[in-house]
Formats: sequence, structure tokens, C-alpha cells
Amino acid sequence: MSLCQSCSDAVIQSQDYEDCTIYRDKWGVPHIHGSTDQNVAYGLAWAGCEDDFKTLQEQMLAIKGRYGEVRGMDGIIADFAIHFMGIRDYARRHMDELDPATLKVIKGYVDGVNAYAALHPEELLLSDLFPTSDVDLVAGYMLGLVEISGAAQDLTKLADGSIVRQLKSEERGSNAIAISANKTDQGQTFLAINSHQPMEGWYSWYEAHLISDEGMNILGGTFPGAATIFHGTNEHLGWAHTVNHADFSDVYQLTMHPDKPFYYKLDDEWLPLEKKVIKAWVKLAGPIKIPITREIYKSAHGITFKVDDQFFAWRYQAGESVKAIEQWYKMNKATSWEEWKAALELKGIPCTNIVYADKEDNIYYVSNARQPIRSSSIDWTSIIDGQSSRSLWPDQYYPIDSLPHVLNPSSGFVFNTNNTPYSSSGEGDDPHYKKVQETMSFQSSDEENNRSLRFQELMDTVTSLSYDEFLDIKYDRTYPTPLRSLPYDEEKLLNQDPGQYTKLEKSIRLLNNWDRNTRKESEVAVLFLLAKDALYQHYRKHDAVQDIDYINAIDTATHQLMKAYGKIEVPLGDFQRHRRGDVDIPIGGGADVIAAMYSRPDKDGKYKAYVGETYIQMVRFDPEKGPIIESINAYGSSAEEDSEHFTDQMQLFADQELKPMTLDLEKVKRDAVYSYHPKLILK
Repeated sequence: MSLCQSCSDAVIQSQDYEDCTIYRDKWGVPHIHGSTDQNVAYGLAWAGCEDDFKTLQEQMLAIKGRYGEVRGMDGIIADFAIHFMGIRDYARRHMDELDPATLKVIKGYVDGVNAYAALHPEELLLSDLFPTSDVDLVAGYMLGLVEISGAAQDLTKLADGSIVRQLKSEERGSNAIAISANKTDQGQTFLAINSHQPMEGWYSWYEAHLISDEGMNILGGTFPGAATIFHGTNEHLGWAHTVNHADFSDVYQLTMHPDKPFYYKLDDEWLPLEKKVIKAWVKLAGPIKIPITREIYKSAHGITFKVDDQFFAWRYQAGESVKAIEQWYKMNKATSWEEWKAALELKGIPCTNIVYADKEDNIYYVSNARQPIRSSSIDWTSIIDGQSSRSLWPDQYYPIDSLPHVLNPSSGFVFNTNNTPYSSSGEGDDPHYKKVQETMSFQSSDEENNRSLRFQELMDTVTSLSYDEFLDIKYDRTYPTPLRSLPYDEEKLLNQDPGQYTKLEKSIRLLNNWDRNTRKESEVAVLFLLAKDALYQHYRKHDAVQDIDYINAIDTATHQLMKAYGKIEVPLGDFQRHRRGDVDIPIGGGADVIAAMYSRPDKDGKYKAYVGETYIQMVRFDPEKGPIIESINAYGSSAEEDSEHFTDQMQLFADQELKPMTLDLEKVKRDAVYSYHPKLILK
């Protein structure tokens, strides 16, 4: 076996990780046990590479600015974005801010990836991609948070020039619910972890169980290329993330000197922009690659772009700290509310709502944010005039307790469905709006979505909740009455007058009488979902509500169904499919129902589910038995097509069923289908 020296060294170093065992259960989920957290991180890297090495490599390519060498022009966009953001340089400069325990975990994970890559050269997308480094891993966390925080949208708009036309974020999904024991029939505390993510790719969920003799024991979801669990449950507590909407990214328009090129005004001074030329390589055909260069600038406000004849600067929260990996690591290991809350105070995770529950029956919600204490005299929601130093971010940040939050409310529940943080519990228990938060731009108190309205509808009838009833709420597929008000009114799709539109009379009557349920058997849900999408596409294209035509949307949906099926009453499960490999099964759900499902046209004209419900974990904290955990993933534990676990959870997932899981190491060992040591000793 011929290996490069650096990769050979990585394999030799793997002798340090002999005390690590991966136990695979019947679903292929890795339960990784080691004597130290570092050893467990090594095992997680190894298992993750076995199950989805391609996705991990794609992320590494992007982080290193080399994606274009594999994906051509599509990849070069990501490469320049990485260069523009400068996150690898930032990570390199700030690695010493991470604590020693976190650095050991990082080392374990990086060693595991490099050892796997060294022994599997036939799987490499680029022969010289590895070894990877601790800086690459930390930069990967930062890159993910750029996407999750919505900052990437501002970067995209800067890159294509649309920033001069608009500056607004798109809606993103997820659900999280915690129910206090005083509201459940068995005295158990309930937690629903229900993120809505892509079903495959960079930010798709990977389930893993991490157990070390240093006190780690957590089961949950992570992403390819990550060394920690992002949300899940340990023996003491659990939490869920959902995307929140606040001001995590600011764009400044600079005033340029009329005569001196590349000088901008700040207060009463004209300052020069720092200029840097960056280069990336793009693949053309076969081994042929060509370099492409771009110019980038830096001002006092941050990285700066020239868009047409104007200059814009961009600053974003996800680029201000390397502490996210340390915070998640400490959350993974927390044994109490106090320890977990202390981890939040690191402010390494710059965004996301968090819903928490524990064995002591504490429940908590916070719209988490790392927010600088900005000047209240500036409108931070628009493009900002960069002439004044008052618009520079200070080094002081709001404490966690100043953010919208609820702890142990009398109503007995907290939740978030990406709705306003000021509607996160029962009546009288919601956070109160504080003027200081105007500069953070959280959603206002009336910004609900269909999931939040429906959840509140269901909870209004609850006095004592059984676990089965909790499952019914989490798996609910019905829209609320009325539908929420957007810039346009979706409810009007369901209450048109059939007598006024002869050609659409049947469609309108079906919609008028629809029960609003998106179960797979529904023969009206498809008509509604297509009409709903027609409204959205029209609004997205024209960015105006004045000419929204609800009848035209119904007509568009009717025409689509008649063309494809010759009828308008089509079971949702015939139209919307859950597909991977040889598995092709019906699936229910729709956009913005609690059990959300989003689909798009596939090659045969039917719609394939691609985002929405993905990794689900349902938890009962029982005073005597400890946490009782069930989970499911959209496809299976492996992204490798030849694996038996490529599709083996799909039917359960589509049927809204769960698989039992455990934190008990002895039970893991007894029930394991096989186990092995990811140790590689070069001879």
C-alpha cells in the first residue's frame, strides 16, 4: 500500500485510538464508546466517513476553496464565497480561544477523518484533499452557521447584485416542543426534536450515539463533518434547535470619494479600502483546470464588494467566533440545567431558537442570538449608511437572559415552529417585548405561521396529555382555520364562490369543503398545494401583492392536474413520493403543516419529497426509568447505495412510526448486530 507521508503518519497515529469501539444496531446507527471524549470523536469521524464520505469531502472541498476543481462552475461559486468570508483565516487566528478539552475532541475527529481517507484512497474526490486540519473542522462549523443564520442569503445578493433591489430573508422550518410533567398523564416530561432539513446532502441529519468514560452519553442528530451532536438527549437533559429570524447579518453601503478611487468615507475621514486578489481553480474537462481570479476589499465594516458602480460591506454574526464547537460539546456533556445554561453563555452559537427539557422537569425556550449592543438610532433592517462610525459593531453583546425566553411556565409547555419568539408558551407566559431588542429585529408578536397557529389550536384543548396524544400533535398534518395571513391571503383559496366561475366550479367546491388535512389519502390536498405554490411563485417573481389572482392560482393547479392525471381528485400519496434507490412509496404532509413535507417535480412528473420532516426524536423523561427515546430518520443511517441501511427507515418514516433507542451501553452491546474497532496500524 502506497500512501503519502502525511496520510501515513495519520494511520500510524491511529494506534492512539485503540480504545474505541463502534457498535452498530439493527438500523446501522453507530453507538460509539471510548475511554475518552477524544477517542469517541475519532470513532464518530470513522463511522461518519463509512456512511457518507462523499458529503464530508464536498464540505472539505468548499471549506478549502477547492470545490470548483470537482464541480466546475457550480463549485467555484462556493469557493469564492469561502474566500470572501475569510472564515478559514479567522478560525486559524482564533484557535487558541478554544479550551483544551475541545481541542482534544477536534484532534480526535480530524485524526479519524485523515486515517479513514488514508486507507480509502479509491474514494477520494481529489487525491490531495487530505489530510484535513483542526482549522478546517472549526471553519466547517462556522460555514454551517452562516447558512443556518440566513447570512448566506445576503452574501448571495451581494454577489449577484440583487442587494441593490431587496434585502429580506426567506422562511425556513423546524419544530420543537417541551411539555412539563404537570401537563402529562404519567408525570413524564416530554420533548419533541423535529428539525426540518434537506433529506440528503451537506445539512442532512446523521444519527449517532456518543459514550465515553469521561461522562459523555448522548444520542442525537449531527451533520456530516461535525464532531458533536447538534441536538439530542443525554441521561439528564435534551434540547432541540429551530431556525430563528433576527438580524444576524448587516449590509452597509459605502460612500466613495468622487476623485480618489477605492477611498470611502467614515465620519470626517476618507479611508482606503484594503484590496486582495483571490484565486480559485475550476474544472473544465477531465484533468484540465483553469484559474479564475476575483478582487475583494475590506473596510472598517467588514468584507466589501463592488456591485456595479457601488460598494457594499458585509458583516455577519457567524464570522465572529470559533466557540460554536466548544458550546455544543459542553451542551453534549451537561448534567444539569445549570451546566447546560452555562454553556449557552459562551455565545458561540450565534442563532437558532432552542427548546430544552430535563429529568428535573425544567422546560425552557430561548430565541438564542449573539447580538452586539447596536445603536438604537440606526435602522438595522435595511441597507445601512456606512458613513458613520456609530454603525460599527461594538464588542459588547447582550446576555442570554435579555433575549426572549421562557422558563418553567405555568401553562406547562414551550414551543417554537420558527414563529415569533413572543408566542412560545401558553397565554400569559409568553416573553414580553423589550425596547432594547428593536436592534435585534426579532419577529414581531404577530408573525405566526400555519404550524404555530395549528399547534396553538391543538394545545387549547389539552388539560392532561398522554404520550400518544403528544405524538398526534407532533405528527399533525392539518392546516389551521383560518390560514395565516401572508403578504397575500391563502385562506381565499378555500372560500371562493363556485357560482361565479363555471369552468372551475368543481375545483372551488372541493377546496371549499376540504378538511385541510394533508394525509396521503386526501384527494384535495394536491389541488390546494399546487394552488398555494402558484401564489408563492407569482409573489416571488413580482414581489407584489396588488395583482395576486387567487382564481388564476386555482386554475393553474387544475390545469396541472388535468394535464398529468386527467382528473383533479388525485390522492396526495400518488402525487407526492418518498424516493431513494429502489424504494418509491407514498408520503403525506405539505408545506407548513406541523408534519411538514416539501416536494418538487421528479423525472417522471411526480413530486419527490426533498425537505421537511427528517430526523425526529421523541423523548419522555421518566422520574424512575430515565429518558425513554424513540427516533426516526428520513432514509436510513447510510448514504452509501450498497448499504442495507440506505433505505431501511423509509417505510417507518412515511408511516409516521418510530424506532426505540437507548442510552444504556450494556443494552447497546447486547443488541448490537456487530461491533469493531476503527483502529488502523500500518505494518
